[in-house]
Formats: sequence, structure tokens, C-alpha cells
Amino acid sequence: MCIAGSVVIVIHAPQEQEITSVREIWNMAIQPAFLLYVASVIVVVFVLVFHFSPLYGQSNVLIYTAICSLMGSLSVMSVKALGTSLKLTFEGTNQLVYPETWFFVLIVATCVLTQMNYLNKVCLLMPLGH
Repeated sequence: MCIAGSVVIVIHAPQEQEITSVREIWNMAIQPAFLLYVASVIVVVFVLVFHFSPLYGQSNVLIYTAICSLMGSLSVMSVKALGTSLKLTFEGTNQLVYPETWFFVLIVATCVLTQMNYLNKVCLLMPLGH
């Protein structure tokens, strides 16, 4: 099913356009649909962290896994933006002068630290050998 789903996604994916600036990425990131997605993920993560984690986190590994996975979806997109920014910088078009690049650095750091924290909690809950 994973292979079939991946093939369907690749076949129907739109052509990727050439990005020449981190500002282009920023303009895509502030589209209403994407902002709605980000807001939804943040709300669900906060509910999981502040409501469900204290109640069920020590007994249900899915709480921590869900937090890690949701933050992972944001980190993947942020890393893509940061990677594109660094690629353009190394090609000679300095993107480090734009505040958007540093915003993506902050988002990547926040997402990765959150993921590491909750992934470690998952590892502590799992008995050795499983």
C-alpha cells in the first residue's frame, strides 16, 4: 500500500518550479491553506502536550508518537525551505540576508528539539527488545 500510494503521489504531483529566492518560499508558506494546516497542527500538538500527555503519556506511547509525527510534518517543510535557501546561497545568491531564512532556521530548531524530546520519551516507555 505504501508503494502504491507513493506512486500515485509522484504521478499526480505538479511540476516543481525553479525557486530563485527564499522570499518565493515565504510567499508560498503564507498561503491561507498552508497557514490553516500549520495552525491546525500547532493546536493539535498543544492539546496533546498540555492535556493528553499528562493524563495518558506514561501509559500510551501513541501520545508521544503523535506529537513527534505532527512536528515532523512541519520540520520536513521547514528543512526543505532552509535547504533551498542554503543551496541558493552556495550558488552565489546570498539568502542569509533575508529574515525569512533565519525564521526557517528557528522553526527547524524548534521542531527538531520537540521531536527529539518526545522521541526520547517514547524510547523510555518501550521495553528493551521490542
